[in-house]
Amino acid sequence: MDYPELPGPAFLFDLDGTLIDSVYQHVIAWRSALSRLGIDLSVWRIHRRIGMSGGLFVSALLRETGLSLTRSQIDELQQAHADAYTEQLDSVRPLPGAADLLAELTGRGVPWAIATSGYARTARPALGMLGLPEDTPMVTRDLVRRAKPDPDLFLAGAALLDVDPRYAMVVGDSVWDLLAARRAGALGIGLLSGGYGRDELERSGAFRVYADPADMRNRLDELGVRLD
Repeated sequence: MDYPELPGPAFLFDLDGTLIDSVYQHVIAWRSALSRLGIDLSVWRIHRRIGMSGGLFVSALLRETGLSLTRSQIDELQQAHADAYTEQLDSVRPLPGAADLLAELTGRGVPWAIATSGYARTARPALGMLGLPEDTPMVTRDLVRRAKPDPDLFLAGAALLDVDPRYAMVVGDSVWDLLAARRAGALGIGLLSGGYGRDELERSGAFRVYADPADMRNRLDELGVRLD
């Protein structure tokens, strides 16, 4: 009996904590921005929310503190975060194996795109860090209505590659990536390089968990990428 041939895998990559080692720079940037408004929040509480859209991030933190901000104050907070993160860009580096992983996929004709809840201003400098051209397929927060944990970023990334989200795999380091992947109908792959634990990632839907991009590259055969 003949069966229809299914398309090969495509990959949708988160950025911060997945391809570049920037999670803690974002944490410090948010803490700095919050301090400007007189809000003192523990670093660990901020880290747990990294990966969400900026708007949801602020709403969640305000709920935890019992504070309220005006719309203009929220906009000011997000702008202050972007400024503080930009000041730290010199300390951001690609995660081990990230550039090699993307080159390997490209060399094997496997489609991939980057889908990040960061705005273009803070996300696009990562292309240069990774040695990628400016026309690399990338979806940023500016381009979708809602960011993670909504699925919009990954749905837009799949559309950019002209693939069905059901045949895509989302690679991310946070529970918010994996929740968005499930809502998009894609398989989720977790990386430990953003600070979340294996159990957390697996409970959120990761069917495979790797230490970092280098570890994932060494095990691409587990994900249906033919290495012969």
